[in-house]
Amino acid sequence: MKLSVLASGSKGNSTYIETKENRILVDLGTSSLYVEKKLKKIGIDPHTINSIFLTHTHIDHISGLKVFLKKYQPTIFLTRKMYEELVTTIDIPNYYLIEEDTVFNDLTIHVFKTSHDVSDSNGYIFESDGKSIVYITDTGYINRKHFDKLKNKNYYVMESNHDIELLMNGKYPYHLKQRILGDRGHLSNKDCAKYLSSFIGEQTEGIILIHLSHENNREEVALQTLEETLERNNQHIDHIIISKQDENTELVEV
Repeated sequence: MKLSVLASGSKGNSTYIETKENRILVDLGTSSLYVEKKLKKIGIDPHTINSIFLTHTHIDHISGLKVFLKKYQPTIFLTRKMYEELVTTIDIPNYYLIEEDTVFNDLTIHVFKTSHDVSDSNGYIFESDGKSIVYITDTGYINRKHFDKLKNKNYYVMESNHDIELLMNGKYPYHLKQRILGDRGHLSNKDCAKYLSSFIGEQTEGIILIHLSHENNREEVALQTLEETLERNNQHIDHIIISKQDENTELVEV
C-alpha cells in the first residue's frame, strides 16, 4: 500500500491511498484542480482514481467532489445519510452505500462510526496484502468498543486538531470553543496522543497527524505532545509526519 495526505486542515482535506488494484481518495475537500495537481506531483494520473471514500459531508471534506466526479466518474463510497444529503446538489452516478465492512477488489474496508456534528460520519481501516491503514478524522472521541479492531495496525492517519490551551486562549467565540471541545467536535493533541499510545503495536510503522487547526494548534506542539505521551508509555515511533494545509506529504510505502 501507498499513502499521501494531499491536503489537511480547516480549509480542506484529501488523502490518497493506493493498493495493487485500487487508487482511492479519502475525502475531497479542496478544489478538484488542487487535488489533480497534487496527484500529478506524486506521479498519479487523476483518471486512474477509481473510488472516493467519504468520512462526512462538511464542506472542508467535499468541496471539490462535484467537479471531480463529473470529470473522472470514480465510485463514491458513502453512507445512505451522506448520499441523501449530497444527491440534492451533486450528481452521483456511481456510488456504493458503505454501512458495514466491505471488500473492493484487493481492498478490505472496515467501517466504524465517529462522533461529529453531522448526520453521519465514518472512520475507516483499509487493509490490503497484509498491510493496514487506520483513518480517523473529525471526531470528538473514539468509542471504546472499537479499540480492539484499531490496535496494532501498520499506519495511523489521525486527527490532532487543537491544543486545548491555545484554543481556550484564542480568539474563537465561547460557543465555538465548546463545540470543538465537545463529544461531537474534534480530537485535541492530548486525546489524539492518548488514543495512539493505546493503539500502536509491534506492527506499527508510522503515524500521520492530520487536520491541525491553523488558529488553535502548532506543528511543534502537536508533535511534542505525541512524542511525550509515547515516551511516558515506553513507546517510540520513528516515522511521524505532520500534514499541512497546502502541501502533500511524501508518498509513504506501507
